[in-house]
Amino acid sequence: MRIACSLGSLLSVNEVINCSEILSKTKVETIWIPETWGMENFSMLSIVSQNTIKPKIGSSIINIFSRSPASIAMGAATVDIISNGRLVLGLGTSSNSIVEDFHGCEFKTPVLRMKEYVEIIKLVLSGNQINYSGKIFNLKKFTLLIKPARDTIPIYLAAVNQKMVELTWNIGDGVIFYLRPIDEMKKTIQIMQAKKKIDVSCQIITCVSNDSELAINRCKKTLAFYISVGKIYREFLAKNGFKNEAKNIFEEFKNSGFSSNHELVTDKMLNSITIAGEPETCIKQLERFRYAGVNLPIIQFNPVGNVIDSFRLFSKTFFEGK
Repeated sequence: MRIACSLGSLLSVNEVINCSEILSKTKVETIWIPETWGMENFSMLSIVSQNTIKPKIGSSIINIFSRSPASIAMGAATVDIISNGRLVLGLGTSSNSIVEDFHGCEFKTPVLRMKEYVEIIKLVLSGNQINYSGKIFNLKKFTLLIKPARDTIPIYLAAVNQKMVELTWNIGDGVIFYLRPIDEMKKTIQIMQAKKKIDVSCQIITCVSNDSELAINRCKKTLAFYISVGKIYREFLAKNGFKNEAKNIFEEFKNSGFSSNHELVTDKMLNSITIAGEPETCIKQLERFRYAGVNLPIIQFNPVGNVIDSFRLFSKTFFEGK
């Protein structure tokens, strides 16, 4: 069965390299590398591609505000050549705070912007000269100086709200879900796949340890972090069964930071969104996501204790012999 791995943003560059080398010896389908405000994505994808042979490499995600469509297409073409045609290009809008506070861009019309980005990137990667006239972007006589490894590169879109979900099914090769309650996700997948089949992936916060309590506590901290800093996730969870949890976690974050707000993550919330516990328990939890219609689970590594020791157990649990 298909399974992928995401090497989280809190890892160091060397830890990502070491973990990808371990993964290269398994049957992992894709190694996804995130970009937040630490490691630059195309650089990391390039180096991971040089430390692996078979796995695909994916960006999860490159945001569509900090680079122009042409620069993303150039980066994608370059990495695809370096990796011998193994890139999966994951795109997303990121968030208002990251786009405006960290990159100094105005966060507006994200759905339209995504549509034009995908159109332009596909045109650029075709290798032909392009002239593009959109509502946001206008390109004249642009042609890549390098020959792409492929005429097309798979493009997966990160989608939360319904308009982006609908756009993804219209123009994307795949979707990347994240922090989505499993019951809601199952319904959404059924509705959208009935209209058109695309590859459905979901990045799942995952903590594995032989000490179940340690794994669960680590998982709660990660989930509480995203709910606290990610307004779009907080609002979506509040609308989909976790209004009290989202409110309480955020209020506690405003009062005392991250010291204790993870204690307000309920078991119901944890079980609906994440995978945590001992190896056998985690494998059983993974099957719930497959049953919900996720074609490609992306298991997000969150270390419990020593990073490499934790990753070896993580890799053995999900990727060896699969």
